[in-house]
Amino acid sequence: MQIGVLTENAPFERRVALTPESAGRLITAGHSVYVQSGAGLAAAEDDDAYRAAGAVIGKSPEEILGNIDLLAAVGQLDQQTASRLKPGTAVIGLSSPKDGRGPAGVLVDRHASFFALELLPRITRAQSMDALSSQAMVAGYRAGLIAAERLPRFFPLLMTAAGTVPPARVVVLGAGVAGLQAIATAKRLGAVVEAYDVRAAAAEEIRSLGAKAITLDVESQTSASGGYASEQAADAADRQRRALAPYVAAADAVITTAAVPGRPAPLLVTAEMVEKMRPGSVVVDLAADNPNGGNCEVSRPGEEIRHHGVLVHGGRNVPSQLAAHASRLYGANMSAFILAMCQDGVLLSTPEDIAADDIAAACCVLLKGEFR
Repeated sequence: MQIGVLTENAPFERRVALTPESAGRLITAGHSVYVQSGAGLAAAEDDDAYRAAGAVIGKSPEEILGNIDLLAAVGQLDQQTASRLKPGTAVIGLSSPKDGRGPAGVLVDRHASFFALELLPRITRAQSMDALSSQAMVAGYRAGLIAAERLPRFFPLLMTAAGTVPPARVVVLGAGVAGLQAIATAKRLGAVVEAYDVRAAAAEEIRSLGAKAITLDVESQTSASGGYASEQAADAADRQRRALAPYVAAADAVITTAAVPGRPAPLLVTAEMVEKMRPGSVVVDLAADNPNGGNCEVSRPGEEIRHHGVLVHGGRNVPSQLAAHASRLYGANMSAFILAMCQDGVLLSTPEDIAADDIAAACCVLLKGEFR
């Protein structure tokens, strides 16, 4: 196949869909890779590295799009890019055109196919392709750093001639991939960490990282099929917030990471809860970029605000803030997905072939201009 990579042009996006390493893997398998000049610069990958891997460098998007069968992408395509696709081009990325924000009509008109990596089933065969998890790991690590940077106190216990400085108390809400990485990062920086997740099974993972698992005297929520937490009923969520309030109030830093795929992010920290935190405390809301609001009632995506003396950081495309490693991981996921979805060097493209493969069936939302 002829595979293309463009410079991502979404706001705050610095990642690239394929790095030279992952492009080289596809080239070794017999595919051709075309990369727009400068596409990897924000992720610390220059054109020479792509050339060394065997990729062809194109000067403009038009030059790339005119030669490819498959476009590897990170975020949503814009209307202009989608309209330039050759009829029948396949697109693989993280933002499904079904979410209402992408150029769905243009993709249909171009008879395009779209495979959404966020719909990947959580099965053993798909682990190497799990872009949601790899990017969540990056975001969780970055969240721990943001909390430490913004907090006007030390994270670790320090014993000095001027006295002993107690460690910071960090509370992490949500113990999926991002939450566990935030826990591990805060622990490495020396903080005392407590964490909570609605999934009862998460408590063991929290403790394995040296943190204290918060247990609430409310009805627990088990994992839904696919490994994700389910959305809670309103009354259960309200009881949960009331039970979490003392932990939030006592924390120096709160990191929220809870998300339910395809649903609004659960509200975990209300404005009233923030107001009861000590001045100078920090809230880092990784879910703030959700179109329907994040985990913290007062957070705003991409903004830092002061609410009653508490700094509230709203995350926006947090993995892109560490674009080099985020791209390396994403490129590995992308190349693994492409190779797995090929038969005789060609991407699966018939309804029968798609239906016969559990990964393709889950991820294919548009096939030759028709939604599935």
